[in-house]
Amino acid sequence: MRLAAALLLGALALAAPAGASEERPTLAELETELYCPTCASPLDQSDAPIAQRMKAYVSDLIAEGRTKGEIKEEMVAQFGERVLAAPPRRGFNLLAWVLPFAGLLVGGGAVGFAAWRWSRGREDDAPPEGAADPALNGRSRLDPELDRRLDEALARYDD
Repeated sequence: MRLAAALLLGALALAAPAGASEERPTLAELETELYCPTCASPLDQSDAPIAQRMKAYVSDLIAEGRTKGEIKEEMVAQFGERVLAAPPRRGFNLLAWVLPFAGLLVGGGAVGFAAWRWSRGREDDAPPEGAADPALNGRSRLDPELDRRLDEALARYDD
């Protein structure tokens, strides 16, 4: 219960800055989230002429008071979805967001199952060679000569 409350409080604390960023984006923030259509690198790392024009256009849109979502929609309308650094969370692109987590879950489950099977399989194994066998009435599977010498050595220490 305390963990759920802590997670909820943490989510609320992070929601306020995210909302503020949506309403009043900065050029530096959008430069990392938008890619240059010619060189396929973030705008903040591109010196291509189109990237320079995109930066100026984004600055103008910010000055007009547009939100981050509106600016991104405008850029997608002009250049297509390849201008976004992260694919949108809808349609086929949703796989890019879901598959890594699904892979972690499946991989973690497989490792956990394999560890469980390995630990359970150890109990079912036959005793190692030379170990006492209940069918031998406490006697070992050792060579009779070696067994005799072992009994003599143990008898010396019993006294």
